[in-house]
Amino acid sequence: MRSDNQSFWGDSPQAFILLGVSDRPWLELPLFVVLLVSYVLAMLGNIAIILVSHLDPQLHSPMYIFLSHLSFLDLCYTTTTVPQMLVNMGSSRKTISYSGCTVQYAIFHWLGCTECIVLAAMALDRYVAICEPLRYAIIMHHPLCQQLVVLAWLSGFGNSLIQVVLTVQLPFCGQQVLNNFFCEVPAMIKLSCADTAVNDTTLAVLVAFFVLVPLALILLSYGFIARAVLKIQSSKGRHKAFGTCSSHVVVVSLFYLPAIYMYLQPPSSYSQEQGKFISLFYSIITPTLNPFIYTLRNKDVKGALRRLLARIWRLCIR
Repeated sequence: MRSDNQSFWGDSPQAFILLGVSDRPWLELPLFVVLLVSYVLAMLGNIAIILVSHLDPQLHSPMYIFLSHLSFLDLCYTTTTVPQMLVNMGSSRKTISYSGCTVQYAIFHWLGCTECIVLAAMALDRYVAICEPLRYAIIMHHPLCQQLVVLAWLSGFGNSLIQVVLTVQLPFCGQQVLNNFFCEVPAMIKLSCADTAVNDTTLAVLVAFFVLVPLALILLSYGFIARAVLKIQSSKGRHKAFGTCSSHVVVVSLFYLPAIYMYLQPPSSYSQEQGKFISLFYSIITPTLNPFIYTLRNKDVKGALRRLLARIWRLCIR
């Protein structure tokens, strides 16, 4: 019987070995604990944001519609990758099936592109709220918010579909070891034994569009916001206006900086050793921090959380 390492050109391996930190065994236990704690915090924090955004009448504004979708994206992000990482770190068999790997990078890529659009929509919302406050309710009406959210999900899915169609056609010539914690398109392209020029170019063009265009819109929005805020006479008004945007700026930075490093370079030339730790950062650390960033710096969310906890407490003591 032919083994996976003896696959002919064009055959796909039955499974991939996710190297992770297998070359550093002393790191596995501390990393397992960090991932487990981060995953629990990410689940609790993002579920709390989704619940208060839907249950509290005071948070039924466009900003919190987008925030609830961002939290749902972060929930899916972590659930797509972290359980598999925990299983692999807890066992000696660090494998993922070929089909499981394909589903993982397809969903991960879909979620990433969708989040780019959602973050741009949140920047648009802040721009209208600060620069056009009297027309805010007219411009950012509920149907428009829903349309922007649908656009984000559909465009992310379309981009992911193109990447998956191109990536599943790559031969691996029996190579099975992925120097990563989970399956990602750049790592798959790097592993292939064929000419990946088409994959490299398509990935660079589409990701540049989904990363740079939303980022340019975000920067443009905040340029107008900064100009409008500086015209406010009172320091208290300026502080309040900057405070409403600071959380979003931090989240945008945490998301875009690793994404730019990972995807805006040819996949065939990026360092897998550095790339896998950067992937780990934006797949678990960023989704874990996001709900706490929004909660700690947002009085409305903190008030809604207190009201939700008080409601739960009253139900428990009845």
